[in-house]
Amino acid sequence: MDNTTTLRQWFDRVDSEKTGSITATQLKSALAVGNLQFSLSIVQQMIRMYDFDRNGTMSFGEFVALNKFLTKAQRAFSDVERNRGYLLPDDVHEALGKIGFSLDSPAFYTVCESFDQKKDGRFRLDDFISLCIFLQSARNLFNSFDTAKQGRVTLDLNQFVYCTANCRI
Repeated sequence: MDNTTTLRQWFDRVDSEKTGSITATQLKSALAVGNLQFSLSIVQQMIRMYDFDRNGTMSFGEFVALNKFLTKAQRAFSDVERNRGYLLPDDVHEALGKIGFSLDSPAFYTVCESFDQKKDGRFRLDDFISLCIFLQSARNLFNSFDTAKQGRVTLDLNQFVYCTANCRI
């Protein structure tokens, strides 16, 4: 059975009402079955990240896109966790690089501090994925304002408020 078939079966089980889409609550419960514990706000951010039709739920195609992202993050985590079950900040930096995120030291340490849930310097898989979801959402939003693709944007106050409201978790 290929991955798409497996994903379809999983999606259909989660879509218990057979609507063709799943809600944040359904996705949160389904991820918990796979030992991934996320707050509802992070799951909602996952949906916003891949909600291409902007209806507030996740279709199967959107779910496949999210799964690709989560698989990439899990693979990067596994590549550097050294059988400890967690990453240290240097490992987080290395794993983020594998996914394509490059942050300067102040930005990196600020997001690490924000996503270190237990404040112990150890990032479990769900902490790391939450951090990746935030960074990808921030990147997507930044790119929507960086129309010249120069890596810089100028925002007025309304745009800044819009950005901060959309990146909060």
